[in-house]
Amino acid sequence: MFEVQQKVLFRHCDPAGIVFFPRYFEMMNDCIEAFFDHGLEYRFEQFLQTAGIPTATITTTFNRPSRHGDLLDLRLNVTRVGRTSFDYEMRCHCGDEQRFVTNTTLVHIDLDGKPTPLPDSIKQRLTDFTKISS
Repeated sequence: MFEVQQKVLFRHCDPAGIVFFPRYFEMMNDCIEAFFDHGLEYRFEQFLQTAGIPTATITTTFNRPSRHGDLLDLRLNVTRVGRTSFDYEMRCHCGDEQRFVTNTTLVHIDLDGKPTPLPDSIKQRLTDFTKISS
């Protein structure tokens, strides 16, 4: 499992002081960038110079609201590695409370937007990470 912490900042919140739900998707993407950088040891910005990795599917269940100042733990597990894509599950907790769970498929594309095989080095790291997460 790969884990990062995110403090809920003022910029994440609506006027009622709770996280405006699209901001969770930004936090998810921040976690993916950190996962590339630290989990896969492949700089995300370097990866994007030659390819893209857009979201093909995403299913998210929001369980409880988060508030300004909460410290969130985002936990990512790689669940499948394919030829051109991989799946992950991410769970977000604040203490013992689950705030959301999301299941996502990311697809590796070339600069023309066509699915293309994952680079062998990334695929191997994802596969290794999947074995660790199991």
